[in-house]
Amino acid sequence: MTDMPASAAGRGRVADQGRAAAAPALWNIANILTMVRLLLVPGFVLLMFAEGGHDPAWRSLAWAAFTVAMITDLFDGELARRRNLVTDFGKIADPIADKAIMGAALICLSLLDDVPWWVTVVILVRELGITALRFWVIRHGVIPASRGGKLKTLTQGVAVGMYILALTGPLASMRWWAMAAAVVLTVVTGLDYIRQAVVLRRAGLARQRAARPADGG
Repeated sequence: MTDMPASAAGRGRVADQGRAAAAPALWNIANILTMVRLLLVPGFVLLMFAEGGHDPAWRSLAWAAFTVAMITDLFDGELARRRNLVTDFGKIADPIADKAIMGAALICLSLLDDVPWWVTVVILVRELGITALRFWVIRHGVIPASRGGKLKTLTQGVAVGMYILALTGPLASMRWWAMAAAVVLTVVTGLDYIRQAVVLRRAGLARQRAARPADGG
């Protein structure tokens, strides 16, 4: 039994109901877009290897699936932030979906001898390494997405998309330059994220040391 007045208990129930109403549902539009991107990955891989992997029609369908996946990547995170739809599931699934579609595309292109393996390795090591780095320093703070990182993602998407299509003539040579720009941005932004992570960790450790009580003499 509690001595809490009925009015206070009522206000408590209303507050609890308000917090429950404010909590975003698991199956919101942002998470659905993330799941769509994940489900597109196996379909994209099948399209890439259909008819030996170099049929222009199947490659065009693979490009369409890749493009839809990249578009959902642009919108799901923005929708989650603007509409307060951020969930624990989304925090985990969104980066997995991002890496899955880009990784699948690069590995498929390398297996088909369209993109050198060293390009695939550089990009995937950077992407997976920065993700691990974010988790390493997360207790000290969050490394925000930079403009360079967003430009890197856009450039990667354009370059990989150009390689997925069976391009010929001048466009085929242009895609080499697009991929070169994507690799440069991948490396440069990766180094910048490493610098930010080191600075963030040092600042966090300094705050921890400052918060410790001084030892008695």
